[in-house]
Amino acid sequence: MPGVSIVHAAFFAVGALVGGGVATAVSASRRQGSPMPAQPQQPVLDVKQGGITQIQGSSAVSIQSPVLKYGNPGPVSDQLVRLAYVAGYDRRLRHPVWTAEHLTLASLGKSPLEPPKSGTGDRQNSTFSEDQSIPELFRAKLQDYFRSGYDRGHMVPAADAKMSQAAMDETFLLTNIAPQVGVGFNRHYWAYLEDWCRRLTSTFSDVYVFTIPLYLPKLDPDGKWRVTHEVIGSPPNVAVPTHFAKVVLTSKPSSPSTPHIPEISTGAFVLPNASIPDEAKLESFVVPIEAVERAAGLTLFSDAIKQSSKHICKTTKCEVIVRRFDDAQKRPEMRRAISAPR
Repeated sequence: MPGVSIVHAAFFAVGALVGGGVATAVSASRRQGSPMPAQPQQPVLDVKQGGITQIQGSSAVSIQSPVLKYGNPGPVSDQLVRLAYVAGYDRRLRHPVWTAEHLTLASLGKSPLEPPKSGTGDRQNSTFSEDQSIPELFRAKLQDYFRSGYDRGHMVPAADAKMSQAAMDETFLLTNIAPQVGVGFNRHYWAYLEDWCRRLTSTFSDVYVFTIPLYLPKLDPDGKWRVTHEVIGSPPNVAVPTHFAKVVLTSKPSSPSTPHIPEISTGAFVLPNASIPDEAKLESFVVPIEAVERAAGLTLFSDAIKQSSKHICKTTKCEVIVRRFDDAQKRPEMRRAISAPR
């Protein structure tokens, strides 16, 4: 599919989900959001808290009814707290339905005031692995991705978890992975977007990032909207998202005289799970945050923050830096890092 068609398809699908075309969605005022509202089912991100911890949704224990005498199906998602991120894992789709992370210069080892700690993570020492905290019946398997035609795409990038080898290893658990098109997406444009999110820390003191796989409808020749997606594995086990969203919230002191009052910026980007040309403009993937929330069935940010925050593309440049590493494969020392699926 030509690059322009891919961009238009992504916008049109998201626009349909908010009850109209993309023109309607884009022309509406962009109300923005806040980090993680204090709700029972919402994650509270603490980069100091970690370990392979599984947190069941509160509905599994809060419902008391004789109807559930012999068993409670519980939540669809497992909430997982890691060293560098929090994730909600969907047992039906066998991939995360959302991940959340908090990026700072210090967390990325780039703070001039805090020198990098010794023993930081190296992705060459990490390997993809199945998550033993998930019941085997609902677990994504390494075999599911073998010869599937898709990369094992990180939702939280390994490069965001360099604070320790343990933190980086957790990004290689399959509960942080979803099937992504390799050439032109996972290895290229999606990686550029991940790099853009990290570079935001040079402008903003705090950067919060949600990554959300989506299943968006497309218009079929018969005039009806349908969601069609592949399932990989034998037997079929892991669903392949049609799109992926990055939703960011940044903060910095509003002024030197009021450092305690943050200036909040937010933005949402939806990309098709397909090869995207390097020349595609990042701003062409901008959608209202409400479009992502409705498509994902999630409330990411409070209405108050959505209405008061600035759009991220008005407070910083929404431009990716194209970095092609294809030639690096010719260097023996780079082959492992480049050839391994992400």
